Amino acid sequence: MTSHILSLINDSFCDADGVAVYNPANDQLIARVKSHDSDMVSAIIDKADAVRADWQMKTAQQRANILRRWHELILLNSDELARIMSMESGKPFREAKGEVAYGASYVEWFAEEGKRAYGEVIPGFSPNSRTLTIRQPVGTCAAITPWNFPMAMITRKVAPALAAGCAIVVKPPEATPLTALILEALAHQAGIPADLFRVTPTKTSSKIGALFCSHPLIRKLSFTGSTHVGKILMAQAAQQVTRLSLELGGNAPFIVFEDADLDAAVEGVILSKYRNAGQTCVCANRLLVQDGVHDAFVEKLVARVGQLQMGDGLSEGVDLGPLIDAREAARVAGLVEEAAAAGCAVRTGGTGAQGAFYPATVLTGVTRDMSIVQDEIFGPVAPVIRFKDEAEAISIANDTIYGLAAYLYSRDLGRVWRVMEKLEYGMVAINEGILSTETAPFGGVKQSGMGREGSRHGLSDYMNIKYALMGGLGA
Repeated sequence: MTSHILSLINDSFCDADGVAVYNPANDQLIARVKSHDSDMVSAIIDKADAVRADWQMKTAQQRANILRRWHELILLNSDELARIMSMESGKPFREAKGEVAYGASYVEWFAEEGKRAYGEVIPGFSPNSRTLTIRQPVGTCAAITPWNFPMAMITRKVAPALAAGCAIVVKPPEATPLTALILEALAHQAGIPADLFRVTPTKTSSKIGALFCSHPLIRKLSFTGSTHVGKILMAQAAQQVTRLSLELGGNAPFIVFEDADLDAAVEGVILSKYRNAGQTCVCANRLLVQDGVHDAFVEKLVARVGQLQMGDGLSEGVDLGPLIDAREAARVAGLVEEAAAAGCAVRTGGTGAQGAFYPATVLTGVTRDMSIVQDEIFGPVAPVIRFKDEAEAISIANDTIYGLAAYLYSRDLGRVWRVMEKLEYGMVAINEGILSTETAPFGGVKQSGMGREGSRHGLSDYMNIKYALMGGLGA
């Protein structure tokens, strides 16, 4: 496979023993890239920490100028980046192109936000002293990113780290390392020191994760992935008291009340549930629809879902690409088969996995105790649950260990406020199907994690507050 943008990472290619990258649409081998073992990554961390001091001493404006150049290079190469991303992740080209713009937005945002890492002067406790604070970078950081958003999950960790004055080493997923390596090459091209930001694909993910948690120079680890792995990393990081940001599993409710605009709600489901074939941590996992509009909503949804075109992400007009691999498609098929055996009605889709593909599916007659409601589906399946009133909707929505994202559709302003405040989630979208943006704090509560990415809070997660007491100021 040849490409102008792939030529940027020629040194990472390995013919025999590297990380194998496959196109999930056809299971064809795209490339093999160099795999990093623990000793190699440890040496990379040492080098990153060694160059960090010079980067930290640059002014915020100087760092911002370099980050802006990185942003420009990403956008300049957006078509090729999207094509590579579509090939290794399976997502439709249109969605991949959107992710390039979305991922780049974090670089631009934090280039600017880094110039506003303000301290404060606090009213003192005596006339002869002054109390002040400054913000300083936490140090050398590590990040572990998932395959479902191969670019955006990297830029929203790396950009704030670099803007704050940190160094950072990233372990990308085995399934989608090419986008990550290209981002690294473009960053170096923009002027970010080569040792300051490194991408380290590996076939020994658990060992590298353990290294990130135990290496004495790593002061912060940011992880996006499953709650199960997040708990393992928390336990490992406790030994060094390593600072953590964790964006973990989700089980997002999508609540449709009787007074909602049903057409808008259906379009919201299409955006939230079926984007990236349902493989997003914030996608609608359960549709909660009030009795009075349940049947009408389902009919509209089934008709709309039936219009979605499934196929190779690089083919024209495709709305729904493959899942990341055939094993995941089989797992989703198993959840649907279990629900159908328990009495659920398959209103559309549900015809079984074909390789890594699974059709867009809608289920009705679903109850809150079923596995397909309690588990994170991570596939293009929408289970619909009836509810009677506001109290029941809130009860069902909060009946989960997760608390990442929630959605609700209503035109009653009082109801919107009441429900939004009672939902136990870090993010709530009202009358919208997509809520991610670089300007807002992204993150969850309960077992969906800790910390925030994006907004000014995303920068704060990579900085320490230092308090200074200045005494002896009396005349």
